[in-house]
Amino acid sequence: MDEFIENLASRPLAGDLALLAAISQDFATSPAMDETLANAVQQIMNYLKTEAASIFLLDESGETLTCQACAGPVSIRGLAISRQQGIVGRTLAEDCVQMVRDVSLDQDFSSAVDDSTGFSTRSILCAPLKVKGRMLGALEVINKRQGDGLFDLADKQFLQVLAGMASLAVHNAQMTAALVEQERLRRELDLAREIQRNLLPPSPAPDFPVQGLNQSALEVSGDFYDFFSLPDGRIAWSIGDVSGKGMNAAMLMAKTISLFRCLGKTLHDPARLLAILNNEIVETASRGMFVTMVAGIFDPRTGEVVLANAGHQPPLLRHPEGRYSEVIESSPPLGVLPGMAFATQHLTLAGGRLYLFTDGVTEGTTESGDMLALSGVQRLLDAVANELPVMQLVRVAAALQRSGERLHDDLTLLVIG
Repeated sequence: MDEFIENLASRPLAGDLALLAAISQDFATSPAMDETLANAVQQIMNYLKTEAASIFLLDESGETLTCQACAGPVSIRGLAISRQQGIVGRTLAEDCVQMVRDVSLDQDFSSAVDDSTGFSTRSILCAPLKVKGRMLGALEVINKRQGDGLFDLADKQFLQVLAGMASLAVHNAQMTAALVEQERLRRELDLAREIQRNLLPPSPAPDFPVQGLNQSALEVSGDFYDFFSLPDGRIAWSIGDVSGKGMNAAMLMAKTISLFRCLGKTLHDPARLLAILNNEIVETASRGMFVTMVAGIFDPRTGEVVLANAGHQPPLLRHPEGRYSEVIESSPPLGVLPGMAFATQHLTLAGGRLYLFTDGVTEGTTESGDMLALSGVQRLLDAVANELPVMQLVRVAAALQRSGERLHDDLTLLVIG
C-alpha cells in the first residue's frame, strides 16, 4: 500500500487531468469513432511513455477480438484473435486489469505478433472495456519506456480510469451506429413498400369486374395480385404468394408480378405463361424459395374464365344460389422444378363470383382467436353477398384484424365477376 501511495503521489496530477479532459472531449464531440480511438491510443501511449498501445473490440458474435486502433512502431490494426487468446483474452476472462512485468514468464503470452513484425514485447498492461456488465474489449499498453521499464500500480489505476472512459465512448458509438443503421433500414423499407404498392394495380371503379386487396404483415409483402384489360375487352389477372417474408420475398414478388404484367399483355395462355415464369424463377430465385400463383383471363361478356394454378390455394367459386365449389388443381409451385407444364382449366361464372386468396386469409385468426379456415371465409362471404365485391374483400380482411395486434401473415384477396 505504501508503494502504491508513493507511486500515485509521484504522478503529475495536473497532467493526468489534462489528458483525461482531452480524451473525454474527443470522445464526446467526434463523430468518427475510428479516428477518435486512434487519437486516444496515441495520446495514451505518449503520456504513459510506452512503446505501443492498442484497443481491441469484440465482434458481434462475442468470440473474436479485433484491433480497432493502435499506436507504435508497427501496426496491428485489423488483427483478429480468439476471445480466449493471449493476455488480452485473459483480461476479458478474469474481468480485471492484467499487469505483466515480464511476458517471458507468462504462459498466456503469444509471441506470434512479435515474430511476424520484429517488435519485442517485454511488459504489458491491459484493462477490460466494459459497460453495464457487457464486455466490449480491452485497452492495452506495451513496454514502459522510462525508469526501470516496469508498469506500477499507479499506471494500473490510471489505465483503468482511461478504460472506463473508452468503454462509455465505444458503447455510445455502437448505440449511435445501431440507431443510424435502423434509420437507414427504415428508409429503405419505406421505399421498398412504396415501390411494391406501385407494382399493384390502381384501384378500379367499384363496378369493375375484377377487384383486389393486399395487406402486408411486415413493411413489405410477399403476396401480390394484378389485373389489366386486354385490347379485346378481356381481363388478365393473377394472384400469388412468395415463400417466406421480408426483403427476399418482396424482391421475388416484384420480379414475378413484373414478368406477369410484361408477358401477360401478349401471351394469353395462362398455362404457358406460368411455365415461362417457372423456368425463370428456377434459374434466378434464391435457393429454396418458390411462388404459389394462379393466373387467368376473364371475359366479362360471356362470364368465361380460363386459368392455370401453380401450387396455390384452389379458387373458390360461389354459385348464384349460394353454393360453393373449389377449382382444384395439383400442379407444384413456381421455382421448384424446371420444365414444368401446367394444366389449363375452364369455367363459366354464370352469374356467380370467383374468389381467390392467399393462405394468410384461411390461416388467419379472428378476434375470438379462432382460425378462419375455408368455412369461415364462406360464412363471411355469405354475410356480405349483397355488397359490392370490393366491400366484400374489405369485410373479410377486417375480420382478421385483431385489435392491437399485427397480422401474422400477408393477406391478399381477389374477386372476379
